[in-house]
Amino acid sequence: MTFGFAPSAGSLNSTSADPASRLGRTLEPSEWAAAGIPLLRNPREVVSGLHARHHPEPATAVVAVLDTEERLTASASFARRSVPADGWEFRNALLAHLRRVIPHDLRRRTPVRTAVLLYCRDGDERWTEEDGAWMWGLRDACTLHGLRCGAYITLTHGGWQVLGEGRGGRRPSTGSRPFGLAEAEAEAEPPPPRTGGGAADALRRAAAR
Repeated sequence: MTFGFAPSAGSLNSTSADPASRLGRTLEPSEWAAAGIPLLRNPREVVSGLHARHHPEPATAVVAVLDTEERLTASASFARRSVPADGWEFRNALLAHLRRVIPHDLRRRTPVRTAVLLYCRDGDERWTEEDGAWMWGLRDACTLHGLRCGAYITLTHGGWQVLGEGRGGRRPSTGSRPFGLAEAEAEAEPPPPRTGGGAADALRRAAAR
């Protein structure tokens, strides 16, 4: 399911336009790494599945909710507004789309579902201030919707990258054609297990690319 984001009249306030305030609504890579974000068991499967469903182009965000088995429960995509990167604005956009596609889990003592964010953008895989604002927004939106904050993934011309983890791959990318869902599942299947110490490690690293 794909939605467009239309901000409400009250989505801006005097502080959101303040550059100093925006600086406080961002997360550095070290802060994100220290936040205890749960690792995806199979990030390639998640990325390929979302790419196949939403066909994101640059400046498109895809927010997805996964269950405890890492199965996709709900997802939505929307275009980023042409405004300065601000975690508060990004939080509001993410929260609005989460509310449209899935009920909140605020009554639970401990979150059981996890939200992840795939953001398709120009540039390379290196962290940017815009990424930091998306990270802040994702974390805050998850808190307000009763979800665990999950991975933040960028999709660029060079491929995909799970920021803060160092895991990524060349496909899909902004330049690759979208897989069909069956193709995405086949592409995401891990290689058969092998033994052999360093050789096996090399194979796993190659498969991740």
